[in-house]
Amino acid sequence: MKLYSRLAMSVLSLAFLCLSLTPSTAFAADMSEDTETCIACHEIVTPGIVEDWQKSRHSHVSPAEGLAKDKQERRISVSEVAEKLAGAAVGCAECHMMNRDKHSDSFEHNGYTIHTVVSPDDCAACHPVEVKEYADNLMSQAYANLMANPVYAMMIDSVNGSHEFDGAVMHMHASDDISNADSCLACHGTDVKITGKETRDTDMGEMEFPTLSNWPNNGVGRLNPDGSTGACSSCHMRHQFSIEVARKPYTCAQCHKGPDVPAYKVYSVSVHGNIQKSVDKEWDYNAVPWVIGKHFTAPTCATCHASLVIDQNGEVLAKRSHRMNDRLPWRLFGIPYAHPHPISADTTQILNKAGLNLPTELSGEPVSKFLIDDQEMAKRLKAMQSVCLGCHSGQWVEGHFARLDKSIETSNHMTLQATKILSKAWEEALAEGIPQGKSPFDEAIELKWVEQWLFYGNSIRFATAMGGADYGVFANGRWVQQKNLQEMFDYLKFLRVSKSEKP
Repeated sequence: MKLYSRLAMSVLSLAFLCLSLTPSTAFAADMSEDTETCIACHEIVTPGIVEDWQKSRHSHVSPAEGLAKDKQERRISVSEVAEKLAGAAVGCAECHMMNRDKHSDSFEHNGYTIHTVVSPDDCAACHPVEVKEYADNLMSQAYANLMANPVYAMMIDSVNGSHEFDGAVMHMHASDDISNADSCLACHGTDVKITGKETRDTDMGEMEFPTLSNWPNNGVGRLNPDGSTGACSSCHMRHQFSIEVARKPYTCAQCHKGPDVPAYKVYSVSVHGNIQKSVDKEWDYNAVPWVIGKHFTAPTCATCHASLVIDQNGEVLAKRSHRMNDRLPWRLFGIPYAHPHPISADTTQILNKAGLNLPTELSGEPVSKFLIDDQEMAKRLKAMQSVCLGCHSGQWVEGHFARLDKSIETSNHMTLQATKILSKAWEEALAEGIPQGKSPFDEAIELKWVEQWLFYGNSIRFATAMGGADYGVFANGRWVQQKNLQEMFDYLKFLRVSKSEKP
C-alpha cells in the first residue's frame, strides 16, 4: 500500500513538473552551444527577449525538420540547409553571428563576434526566395525612393523642417535626421551606420559596443550595415518572427493607417474587417498552406498580397510571395495620380518629361517606359481575382473591379483639376513652385493641392478597393475632395484680387 502511494505521488509530481514547464522548455529543439551561451546571460539581462524567442517556431523546429516537411507546408525556401545550421534551433548565435564578416557593426562580445542588426541577407540562409522577392518589392527600396527623390525631399523638409516667422516672412529650414527617423523614416527605414564605440556599465560589468546612427529602426527599406536593404522584422517582429502576427492586419496598420495610406482604416470598417475582428478567434493564423474557408473566412492584407492560399480541394488560389505587388496592377497610392505599378523597385530612375522623378506627368499621363504594360497588368489582376473567387462569384468580382477602375478614373480627374488651378497660380506668379525652381509644398494653395491627391484621392481609391464606403465619400472621400477643389479655386481668385490691388 505504501509502495502504491509513493508511486502515485511520484506520478503526480512528474505530472505537475510537466505542467509547470512552458511549451518552449518542454518541446524546444536542441540549441547550439553558442546559443546556449547567449541564453545563459540574456535570460537574466533581457529576459523578455529570451521568453519571446522560446515561444517562436525558430526555437522549436530545426531547419532540417522544416525542410523535411511536404513542399507546400514548408516555411523555408532553401533547397539544402547548411550543415552547421541544420540540426539546431535557430537562436541568438545563428542570427547574430551570421555573415559577420560582411557586417560593419560586428564587434567582440564575451569571446564571440556578433552584430546588432540582423538583415534580410542573414535571413536568406534559410529563406532565400523570400529575400529575393522582397528585394524586388517597392518596400525594400523605400528609403532611397523617398530620400533620393528631390521632389519628395522637398516635401520632407516642408513637413519635418523647422518653420520660423520673422514678422514679415516665413522661413523654412531643412529637417534633421532625428525628426526624419521619428516620422517618415520610421516606416521607410533609416540609414544605419557605425559612428564609433562606447563603453557601457552592464550587469555583467563594463562592455564595449558599437554606436549606431539612426537606430533603432524596423523600417521596410532600412539600409543595413552589411550593405543589404530592408527589415524582415517590419512584419515578422522580433523575436518570435510569427507568421500569425505577419498575417494579421494590425501589423500592416503600423504604416498603412494615416490619411495618406488609409488601408487599415478602410479595412477595419469593411465587411471583411468586421468579420476578421468578430470571429478571427476561431481562425488558424499559423497554418501553412492557408486554406480558405477552413483556416479563415475573410481576407486580411496578407491573404490578398502575400500568403500561399489554397481551397479545400488543394487547388492553389495564390502562390506565396514577398513581392507585395505581384497581385496589383494599379499603384493606388497617387503621387500625384494612381498609375500602373513601376517595373523596378528603384523608382528614383523614373524621370518624366518635366525632369521630375515622378511616375506620371503633372498633367496625369503615365511615364509608360518605367511602368508595367497592359499585359502585365492583366496578369496581376487575374492573380488578385483568383483570391476573390475563392469566396465570390465571377459577376461579383467583375463588378467590384469595374468600380475600382471608375474610382481611379474619377479621383485622378479631380487631381488634374487641382493641378490646373495650381499651375495657373504658378503661371501668374501668384505662387512659386516647380516652374520657378522652388518647393511645391510650402504655400497654402500648394498644400491644398497635395491634400487633393495624397489624402483624398488615395482615400477614395482605397475605399473602393477594400469596401470601406464612407472613406470614399465623407471621411476624406469625394465630398472633401470636391470641397478642397472649390477652396483652391476660390483661393486662386483671392490671390488674383490681392495682386491687382497692390500699388
